Amino acid sequence: MDYIQQGYRGLHLLFDLNWDRLLYVGTLVAALGCGGLVGAILN
Repeated sequence: MDYIQQGYRGLHLLFDLNWDRLLYVGTLVAALGCGGLVGAILN
């Protein structure tokens, strides 16, 4: 049981560290997609 709790803590820490990176990449993709959409509409 102790091993499972330690594994869960490690996984949770890894997820917390990567959450910022995923949010950053998602924001970049959304901004590029919106920019492409606006460019296609105005062109």
